[in-house]
Amino acid sequence: MAVLDDLSGFEFEDVMEDVFRNLGYENVRQAERTADEGRDVIMEEVVDGTRRAIIVECKHTGTVGRPVVQKLHSAIATFDFDGPKRGMVVTTGRFTNPAQEYAQRLQQNDDPHPIELLDGEDLREIADEIGLDLYNGRIEILCNDTLRPYDPAADVDAPVAEAFRDIDNIEAADLPEPHSAVTFRPVVAVTADTNAVFETSVGVIHRINDRTRFVAHAERGQPQVVDEDVATLVTENLHATVDLDAEQFGEVFDDVEERRFGQTQTEYKEWAVERLQQHHTTTVTYTGDNNVTYNKTCEPNRSDISVQSIEPVYLPEVRHTTDVQEYTYPYEYYAAGPSRVTAEDGIHQCVHCDTSGVTETYTYCPNCGAIACSSHIKTERLEGEPVCTGCAVTERFALKTKYFYDEENLEAFREEYAAMPIHEKVMENKWLAGGSVVATLLVVVGLLVIGGII
Repeated sequence: MAVLDDLSGFEFEDVMEDVFRNLGYENVRQAERTADEGRDVIMEEVVDGTRRAIIVECKHTGTVGRPVVQKLHSAIATFDFDGPKRGMVVTTGRFTNPAQEYAQRLQQNDDPHPIELLDGEDLREIADEIGLDLYNGRIEILCNDTLRPYDPAADVDAPVAEAFRDIDNIEAADLPEPHSAVTFRPVVAVTADTNAVFETSVGVIHRINDRTRFVAHAERGQPQVVDEDVATLVTENLHATVDLDAEQFGEVFDDVEERRFGQTQTEYKEWAVERLQQHHTTTVTYTGDNNVTYNKTCEPNRSDISVQSIEPVYLPEVRHTTDVQEYTYPYEYYAAGPSRVTAEDGIHQCVHCDTSGVTETYTYCPNCGAIACSSHIKTERLEGEPVCTGCAVTERFALKTKYFYDEENLEAFREEYAAMPIHEKVMENKWLAGGSVVATLLVVVGLLVIGGII
């Protein structure tokens, strides 16, 4: 049977490691290739609450006979595991009748170390189930699970309304309904173990025993590890995914986009192993037997890194845009039901400067729709309401700049100001009015001069 013919024996073991991981087995890893004692892949399963070890022999060959099965049976007996154990032989070809009879006899006799046989036909069925390309050994990403793009207990635009509540001088009723779009972005959550020991003539100089879990964007191009808070959002909600039903979500959002996984699961595994190799590579300084100091670069081998799981899921990126008069306010976040991580917040940001962040104070300008920080918001002189420096019309009265919504309000105040008594005009500059008598008199004199009285 011409399947996986282009793969070497070692490459076939790599493929089967990925296959078993996708089938739900735990702690899947390869035995050392230098002395595997008949064990190519080791993994575990939990049956009725009991953890059991499985020792797998991978044979990339046309026919597998009884001696292979017998050898594995002996290897199982000597394998160090505190609990029940069983075996499995996997081949791209077929098993001889004596091999099948031997495995069946173990089952019938309730042998403590039974052996399961998987041939090329079994692999075909498994391939259809997990998305394995039998001709190149690559496992495709088969995923229709997504984190929830919104809190089902609230309106889809509830996060936007919540953000606008922080802004002074604006009411929810004054806001138009935002345009809501969701992009389902593919990500993979990777869990891997790295176990390596580095020795010299003086003994062990460095040891790695580490479990790493990270999340990476899985669209086209090189995978990119997500920020820590986004990774936490994903990993803490993997148990609460829903089906990615674009039609259903289209009834909730104005626009729905679904991105595709850019690479195969096998390629993400290879990338993860390479990344962990680089991450754990370090230079160790030690003293030799001759009291000479040495530097040694300790880089784990690929076989030292065991990828325990690659969990694909879609991460919803929700973007709301709210048009308020002259301005558009974006609010973007990654969502997992009621939980979210903000990616862009154009609401808690002054439109006139770089001031941003939820700890700042912002005020809405009803004249133009701007959200401005305290440095760019003023009080409109005629109506006493906020106005931003970006749209206000200004003029100096009593040596102080006054702010107006428009030229019409400015002209109205000019007429009002012209009819004011001198002492009221002075009060238009409260700082001077509250100062010394001399300062006040100087202002009065100045106003009289300006008015042509003296």
